[in-house]
Amino acid sequence: MVDLLLQPFVLLAAAAGLILAGIHAYLGFHVVSRGVIFVDLSLAQAAAFGSVIALLIGLEPHSIGEYFVSLSFTWLGALIIALSRTRDNRVPQEAFIGIIYAGFSALAVIFLSGLPEGMHELEHMLAGSLLTCTPSELIIVALLYSAVGAFHFVFRKQFFLISENRARAVAEGYRVIWWDFLFYASFGMVVTSSVHIAGVLLVFALLVIPPVSALLVTQSRGWRLALGWGLALPASLIGLMISVGLDKPTGPSIIASLIGILLIMALIARFRRQAS
Repeated sequence: MVDLLLQPFVLLAAAAGLILAGIHAYLGFHVVSRGVIFVDLSLAQAAAFGSVIALLIGLEPHSIGEYFVSLSFTWLGALIIALSRTRDNRVPQEAFIGIIYAGFSALAVIFLSGLPEGMHELEHMLAGSLLTCTPSELIIVALLYSAVGAFHFVFRKQFFLISENRARAVAEGYRVIWWDFLFYASFGMVVTSSVHIAGVLLVFALLVIPPVSALLVTQSRGWRLALGWGLALPASLIGLMISVGLDKPTGPSIIASLIGILLIMALIARFRRQAS
């Protein structure tokens, strides 16, 4: 078991899992704070549909061309989401987000249904495969996520203000739609890369479960961020060990680990309420 866990492909998967957990736990803080829980799922599906189009026009999987085709559809989804928030909220933004997800999902199934390997591609887009991550892919995502992280650090004031108090941001004169697009566009760059490695379902789980788990026990921004990272990183490693040890799919194993930690945090929150 130990020898298996020390194999190069497992160590690469572990490094990829930690990198994914780190950036997604942070972005998930904003997603949960904004109340757009399924935005990551929609953008991930947009990225997956872009990969389908790239496959149909003959581009190689995991190539530069495929990435930019996928990213273009992700940015299209980001633009629609940024523009979809109505001033009077007569139509909830989540409705538009759900429509984007359903539309791109349906189109992906339609386009893949005519290909002999279509169902296999669809399964790969949903579940991903961390264990097939290559060193070059790991370096590229590490550099990309570092750049996105630096971008968010520079503009942290604007992003946190809009996520935590949108009305105040509007009152202070911020061009909220523009900042929303920048957030979702940078978010989409991360999601596009993540879907290629981890699949739609794991991307969604890493974005939502750690910040929700942290929110159960603390309202502090700093503690929520720290706890989100503190939960996402070990959950990714535990899930990977379960996957390798029991020969189970990696993505679903990590998701199961994340859900297990969520349940533990829910119990802790319940005991704390009872004790207070």
